[in-house]
Parts: sequence; structure tokens; C-alpha cells
Amino acid sequence: MDANSRADQAVADLREVAYWMERSRQETRRVEAYRKAADAIASLPAEDLVTLHENGGVQQVPGVGASTGAVITAALEGRVAPKLATLREAGAQPLAASELIRELRGDLHTHSTWSDGGSPIAEMARTAQRLGREYFAITDHSPRLRVANGLSPERLRAQWEEINRVQDQVEVRLLKGIEVDILDDGALDQTPEMLDQLDVVVASVHSKLAMDSESMTRRMVGAVANPRTNVLGHCTGRLVTGGRGQRPESQFDAEVVFQACIQFNVAVEINSRPERQDPPDGLIELARDMGCLFSIDTDAHAPGQLDFLQLGAARAEQLDVDPGRIITTWPLERLLAFTRG
Repeated sequence: MDANSRADQAVADLREVAYWMERSRQETRRVEAYRKAADAIASLPAEDLVTLHENGGVQQVPGVGASTGAVITAALEGRVAPKLATLREAGAQPLAASELIRELRGDLHTHSTWSDGGSPIAEMARTAQRLGREYFAITDHSPRLRVANGLSPERLRAQWEEINRVQDQVEVRLLKGIEVDILDDGALDQTPEMLDQLDVVVASVHSKLAMDSESMTRRMVGAVANPRTNVLGHCTGRLVTGGRGQRPESQFDAEVVFQACIQFNVAVEINSRPERQDPPDGLIELARDMGCLFSIDTDAHAPGQLDFLQLGAARAEQLDVDPGRIITTWPLERLLAFTRG
């Protein structure tokens, strides 16, 4: 291979290591080391990287350490680093077995570096394409969620320009979306004019999760009744495991909320994140029996988490959710008719 090909392979191998580590839920700090190393060597002329390798080692590059350097060195020498080979072998096993995963066409809830995600839109999109997604929504947070760097109308509009640029580079259809915060009174945390221009709107509660049941029910129904809402995200807000600890379910009248979802044509999200598993099984069964639509989404904040879709698919299959009522099994044209209707 020439210098450019060897350097490109080194960058690709580092990103692949990060992908497999994210997929297996390894520590974020360790994963970021591989992404930062990939960015560092990607900014170098290929000839300079090869020269460094031949004259003392790639660890001279700021941001490259022993572990990341071993991956780079192996790639430059035409080998697969042992760490990458081990991760590939482990990754050959599915996260969860289901037939439903084959019917899922897209993902309507993901995040990028525009809010609190860990990777740019282009890398998320390339990974979604490699995983066989037909469509893929970028749904970064809305303004009030400052801790997650939520998007003002101006930043959201700027993001659309980047999505358009990335769309020219990938085959997977990119959808312009938002995870909009449900405010205390049930209003949506973005201007109606901006929401009108989006392909997908996921509405979620992120604050005051311990609100009393009556108030939370009224709050959620208000958001569901908004004609711009397409998906009710992680409806209980619970956390069952993971680095952020545990958090109990929000209390609300699920029958009232799910009836509103039916009345106003809003899908109930089955959030695939392992730490959320939201809604709980009993609420999925209730929504199923009432006749709700569903959307199986990853809520991915990094490329490796896009494979969490397997986990959501397995839960839906185990709970006997009809695939025809899962909007992420629908062809793009039908999906857009639903979200824009």
C-alpha cells in the first residue's frame, strides 16, 4: 500500500476499535483516546506519518499513546492489531438475538457533537450506513437542556447545512430532527417555525422527573397533543443500570398518555439504551394492548451505540409487538407521510 492508503487504514482501525468498545459499553474516557488519536493522525500528511513510524515511532504525535500507537503501527505495517482482532471476534456475536432486527429500516433518535454526542454527524452517518440503515435521524437536544449543549434556532439551522453536506457523501437518507424537551406546562422547547421544517420530532421529559402524577400526565399529554410531535421519547425517564446510577420511573397515568398517543398519532418509543430499557415491559404491553404505534430507537450518542437497536428489537419481539405497528419498519415514504402529516 502507498502512504495514503496506509495512513487511511490506521485512521479506520482506530475508529473501528472505538466503535467496538462503545458497542460493549466500555469506559468513555478509554474510547475517546482512540477517537482523539484518529483525529490527530488524520490531520497529518500521510508521508509525515509514515516517516515518523520509520524513525522512532508514532507516539511522537500528540494524542497518541502506547495502546493507540500499537493500532497505528500495525496498520502502517499492513497488519491487524491484536486488540482490534480481539474486539472483532467478540463483536461477531449479536448483542441480542431477534428476527425483528431484520425488519427495522431506520433509527429516529440519535445525537452528535452538535449537542451531547461524542462523534460528528458524518461518522454517525457512515456507521448507520454500514449497519444497513435505510434512514437515520439526527435528533440533538433543544435549547433549554444547556447541560447537553441544546440547539438554539440559529444553531439548529446551521446543523441543517452540515446535514446537507454529509448527505452528499453517504447513501443512507439523513433526516433532520430534534429531541425536543417537554417543558413543565407541556409546551415544546423550540419555535413552531423551526419544528415545522423538521422531518422528525421526538419529545422527551428531561427535568422535574419526580413531578406528581397528575401534573406529569397533563404535561405529557400536552406535548403529545402538539401536532408537531411524532415520537414520545423514553417516557418514564428511568435508569436501571450504568455509570449514571439508577433512577425511578416518573409517575403518570399511562392509559391517559397512551390514549393521547393513539388520538394524536404519536409513536411510543422503545428506547434501546441498556441503561434505560424504557418503557418497562408492563408499559410496553399496555401500549401494545391499547393499539399504540411504536418507534424502536437507539438514543445513540456515539457510533458504537447504533448497534443497540438489536436490544430494542429483542424486547419488542419478546413482548409480541406487531412489526407493522413499529414505524421504524416502514419504508421511508410511508414514514415521512406519518411524521409530516
